[in-house]
Amino acid sequence: MLNFKAYMKKALLIFSFFCWASSSFASQILIPMDEESQTNHLKAYGIAYWILQNDIEVEWLLNYRGGSFLIGNYNSIQEECTIRGVSFNVISDTKAQAIKNEISNPEINQAIVKLEKAPKIAVYTPQGKQPWDDAVTLVLTYAEIPFDEIYDKEVIHDELFKYEWLHLHHEDFTGQYGKFYRSYRNAAWYMQQQKDAEERAKNLGFNKVSELKLGVAKRIKEFTDGGGFLFTMCSGTDSFDISLAAEETDICDYMFDGDPADPSAQSKLDYNRSLAFKDFKLKSNPMEYEFSDIDGTTLHRIPESQDLFTLFEFSAKWDIVPTLLCQNHTRVIKGFMGQTTDFLNSKIKSNVLVMGECKSLGTARYIHGEFGKGQWTFYGGHDPEDYRHYVNDPPTDLNLYPNSPGYRLILNNILFPAAKKKKQKT
Repeated sequence: MLNFKAYMKKALLIFSFFCWASSSFASQILIPMDEESQTNHLKAYGIAYWILQNDIEVEWLLNYRGGSFLIGNYNSIQEECTIRGVSFNVISDTKAQAIKNEISNPEINQAIVKLEKAPKIAVYTPQGKQPWDDAVTLVLTYAEIPFDEIYDKEVIHDELFKYEWLHLHHEDFTGQYGKFYRSYRNAAWYMQQQKDAEERAKNLGFNKVSELKLGVAKRIKEFTDGGGFLFTMCSGTDSFDISLAAEETDICDYMFDGDPADPSAQSKLDYNRSLAFKDFKLKSNPMEYEFSDIDGTTLHRIPESQDLFTLFEFSAKWDIVPTLLCQNHTRVIKGFMGQTTDFLNSKIKSNVLVMGECKSLGTARYIHGEFGKGQWTFYGGHDPEDYRHYVNDPPTDLNLYPNSPGYRLILNNILFPAAKKKKQKT
């Protein structure tokens, strides 16, 4: 009797294995990403990532029903979609081929990109709780996409080579502690943050925090140059570029680094060192909550309901990269504020691709570029579902926004490296 039970248990395990390992070649799974059909757009990206982790290829149908995913039919994928609340349809091979034939029509602005490997993800973020959260870590966690947290030590010790994708938490790479001095210089968290940063700089062999942050920024730039994908939002965008441009001067006043800023700092900026921005003017007043004139925050003197930005439409068959990064179920996205809300068009370099803009304000919200063998995306604003996110506000509950188009843009970037190798061959 015991032997029979053992036999049946083994048989059940073998059967379960084949349910995972064997696909039904007569059918495929379509995960629709249009507004009407998908109950949880954000978790759908997590499903796509999970499938890639299991060495199963995913076809991304660009511009087809909001950027849908097509995968071979495995029972385990159906079960995972059901568990995570992601809508899917099982379709025949004949139907799948008809969809592909439709997409291949040269008169239809659609394309197919094969996703081949789940990228290894790092988030550059300090340890411990800060009095604000980060949209990228929120949505990665919600979508169940794994990531490693790294910070100055790992970057300075050249550990970025382990990753394909890097996000910069809302960091101030200029060494001015986010320009929070006026409002929060007496707050316990601010004083502790400054103390920790100074100690970290000393331990890593730097005389000042600004010098440490410059060293980090330069290594991140090298990571991108070598083929990495860099993504950042809010102040992680302009402060990163400003730090690089200010390599040969001191832009920090005495309350930040113990000595005054170089009075000639503006004339010593080298815009050739920055990735995205040019000709910007520094905001040197330590009491001003702003780094430079790149940011368009003060232009947003309009009601929240009217604060919108529009995604550009690109040729799916010829402009694969921006098409992929702009996949969505709508082209008009709700605006949201941040320390850096968006970028003045006049401060953006000519070789940078603008993918989303607020035309009436003359600002870009979502921009992309290439550097060396790598690529980068800057996305203005703090939280796509919290119009004005203040220090000490609670984090956004994404269970309330499973179909957020603003958050979808972040997740497009997450999956981009999975298609990167294929893109370079076309």
